[in-house]
Amino acid sequence: MSTESFFIAGVDEVGRGPLAGPVVAAAVILDPGRPVKGLLDSKLLEEDERQTLDNQIRQSALTYCIAEASVEEIDSINILQASLLAMKRAVSGLLWQPDLVLVDGNRLPSWSVSSAAIVKGDQRVQAISAASIIAKVARDRLMCTLHQHYPVYGFARHKGYPTPEHRKALHVHGASELHRQSFKPVREAQAVDVCSSMTGESPQSPQSEPVRSCCNLLWSVAGIETKSHIVDQNNTRGRRVVSSRSDAEAVSGFDRLGPFTTESA
Repeated sequence: MSTESFFIAGVDEVGRGPLAGPVVAAAVILDPGRPVKGLLDSKLLEEDERQTLDNQIRQSALTYCIAEASVEEIDSINILQASLLAMKRAVSGLLWQPDLVLVDGNRLPSWSVSSAAIVKGDQRVQAISAASIIAKVARDRLMCTLHQHYPVYGFARHKGYPTPEHRKALHVHGASELHRQSFKPVREAQAVDVCSSMTGESPQSPQSEPVRSCCNLLWSVAGIETKSHIVDQNNTRGRRVVSSRSDAEAVSGFDRLGPFTTESA
């Protein structure tokens, strides 16, 4: 690889607000030679639009990585720190170390790379928007799969967010191991037999059988094997990649930002 290459990564997370499931972050370095059109904040897109862009981003990005922080970590270190941890893992999983990382929001993880926090970056920076899209699609896919095993909570419809439907299910059925015990609505829910929740039947029902061990369920039940909290990453090591600084700034959206301060490594 040319020593003159310059890489800018966009980073975003999804899943800070839900009462259940992990927080997921993605880091993306876009390819100047294969731009993706129509990038917007994932929250502003319809589901089918997100799916289409998700495929395009995965196919065209120079490198991307999707990582998570578990429910247990959220409860242990709080949701903010878990979100920053997931971001850090996503960047560390990129095939190439970026020269600059642009992060959505106003907080940065502690890491050894030049970076900047961009408020509303998912609407202003294409690389951050791309990260937002693939992180949301990955997490939504997980929650839809978990719905098949925990049907009483309606995860496929609300993805773990505190909708009236979800709050009612918590009141009726109690919390499962997928729920964040550090969140007040979950703490207030009466604990129930988690494995009975997986089938929607009462704990006394002889037909109630857990799909698999309730622990270590999240990504494996969705058919995704994780390694050190890395959910997905591409492999383009065989490609010759050269990205000039001007090209990197253009494709990431960095060149359209106003003045701001970066934190140097």
